[in-house]
Amino acid sequence: MAGLPHRIIKEIQCLLAEPVPGIKAEPYESNTHYFHVVIAGPWDSPFEGRTFKLELFLPEEYPMAAPKVRFMTKVCHPNVDKLGRICLDILKGKWTNLIV
Repeated sequence: MAGLPHRIIKEIQCLLAEPVPGIKAEPYESNTHYFHVVIAGPWDSPFEGRTFKLELFLPEEYPMAAPKVRFMTKVCHPNVDKLGRICLDILKGKWTNLIV
């Protein structure tokens, strides 16, 4: 994780030490700004029993700039476009580093 800001290193360590149930996120070995993410479909929802692969990218400006997130697994959802990009204001113009 050399070359990453201390804050991101700390967040990665916390994520790996205390994983969120149903979510697995691991940094790429070749580029620790990218993460492989796997999310289990929420219980009692149309997505229950499915797993979804996502790619997360933390830009150099993070946390001042929003992370880039996209589904690698095809998903039919009104907030996900055909390329897997998540269409939410908080991941675009309404991002604030207070969310982190």
